[in-house]
Amino acid sequence: MHPFCRSLFIHVFGQSIKPEALKMKREIGLIGGVALVSGTMIGSGIFMSPQFVLAFVGSPGASLVIWALSGVVAMFAALSYTELGTVIPESGGDFIYILRIYGSCPAFFAAFTFILVVKPFSMAAMAISIAEYVIAPFYPDCHAPQLVVKCAAAVTILVVAIANILNVRAAIRIQVVFLVAKVLTLTLIVIGGIVELIQSSSVIVESLKVENAFKGTQYSLSTLGMAFFQGLWSYAGWYNLNYVTEELKRPEVNLPRAVVIAISLVTGLYLLVNVSYLTVMTPRELMSSSAVAVTWGNKVLGSWGWIMSVAAALSAFGSLNGTFFSGGRVCFVAAREGHMVRIPLPYEHILTPSPALIFTTVVSLVVLIPGDFQSIVNFFSFTAWFFYAITLSGLIYLKIKKPELPRPYKVPIILPILVLIAAIFLVLAPIIDDPQIEYLYVTLFILSGAIIYVPFIHYKLCPGLLTKLTVFLQLFLEVAPAEKNL
Repeated sequence: MHPFCRSLFIHVFGQSIKPEALKMKREIGLIGGVALVSGTMIGSGIFMSPQFVLAFVGSPGASLVIWALSGVVAMFAALSYTELGTVIPESGGDFIYILRIYGSCPAFFAAFTFILVVKPFSMAAMAISIAEYVIAPFYPDCHAPQLVVKCAAAVTILVVAIANILNVRAAIRIQVVFLVAKVLTLTLIVIGGIVELIQSSSVIVESLKVENAFKGTQYSLSTLGMAFFQGLWSYAGWYNLNYVTEELKRPEVNLPRAVVIAISLVTGLYLLVNVSYLTVMTPRELMSSSAVAVTWGNKVLGSWGWIMSVAAALSAFGSLNGTFFSGGRVCFVAAREGHMVRIPLPYEHILTPSPALIFTTVVSLVVLIPGDFQSIVNFFSFTAWFFYAITLSGLIYLKIKKPELPRPYKVPIILPILVLIAAIFLVLAPIIDDPQIEYLYVTLFILSGAIIYVPFIHYKLCPGLLTKLTVFLQLFLEVAPAEKNL
C-alpha cells in the first residue's frame, strides 16, 4: 500500500499498526529564530506607524517615549512567553497554552479569533502597506486609488503564500535575506538622520530639544491607548517563535536567546529611526505623510528617494512572510487538537502544513476587501492583546499553583504581571475613554464562535459528517495527519 494511503487508512479506521509518524521537522536554528522574530517585527510598522503615534500623542518627545515603552512591553511579554514555550514545548502559541491551562472552551475561542481575526488582519495590514509603498512613486502628488492598492495587496498575499506552501527552508531563507535588507535600510535612515543633524541647525531640530519635545502632549486614555496600539503593532512578531516551537532546534536554549537578541536590536533601531524622521521632517510634515519613509527619502536622497519606497516594500514583504510562516501553524495545531477539520500536513512534502496556509490566505484576502490600514491595526491590537492577557494570566497561575513543573527557562513573576496590567489597559482604555461601536462588533464576532463550539466541539454533533469531510479533504489535498514533535 502507498505510504500516504496507509497513513490515511490508519488515521480513519484506527488500526493498531502505525507507519512511521509524520512530524514537522526541526529546521530553525538560532539565526533562523532571530530572523523570524526580528524579520517579522521590522516590517510595515516602522514605515507606517510613526505618523499615527505622533498624531495620537501630539508631541515628538511623547512619541519617542511610546516607542521605547512599546519595546519594553514587547521584551517582557516575549520573555514571559519564552517560559511558557519551555514549560509547554508545543507549537501553536496562545491557542496551545490556553488549551493546556484553561481547557477546550477558551482555547477554541482563541483559535477561532486568531485564525479568523488576528492573523488575517495582521497580514492584510502588512499587504496594504507593501502596496502603498510600491505604488507611491507612481502617484507622487496624490494618494493612490484604493482599488489599485487592494489589488496590489492581494497579489502580495498570494506570492508570500505560495513561497510558504512550497517549503519551510525556502521561507526561512527568504526571512534571513530580507532581514539583512531591512537592517541595512534602517541603518541608512539612521545615518542619514545623523548627517542631517550635523549639517542642519534648522527649526526642524528644535522640536527635539527638551524644552520643546513634550509641547502639545495628549494625555487622555484613548489617545495613549491608540498610540500604544500603533507602537506595539510595529513590534508585532515578538511571539512568533512560540507558534513554531516544534520546528525550533533546542528550543530551551534558542528560544530565549533569539528573543533577547531580536527585540533588543529592533528597539534600538526603532528609536534611532524615529529620531532620524524627526530630524529631517517637522512634526506636521511627519503626521501628514502617507508614506513616511518615502517623504524622508525625497528630502534626504533627492532624486534617489524612490529607493526608500522599494526598501520599505521589501521590508514589509519579509514581515508578511514571517507572519504567514507562523500564522498557518495556529490553524494547523487547532486542527491537530480536534478544533478544526483535521487536514494538517502534506505527505508528499512534509515540510509545510499547506492546507492551513491555504485557509489563512483565503481569510486574509477576504479581510483585505473592506479594511484600511489604521482601522485594521486598531482592531488587530484590541483583539490580540485581549488573548495575550488570558495567556499571561495562565503563566501567573502556573507559577503560583504549579511551581514543581520543569522550567528550563524562568522569568520573575513581576514581568508577566506588568505585561498583564499593560494588556488590560490596552483593551479597556479605548473603550472607557472613547467607546466605538466597532469594538462591540469585534466582541460579538468573537462570541459568535459559540455557534460552532457548542454543537460541533462540545456535544460532537454530526461526527460522521465531519469524518467524511476530513477524509475527502485529505484525499483531495493529499495530506495525512501529523503527530507532535516534542
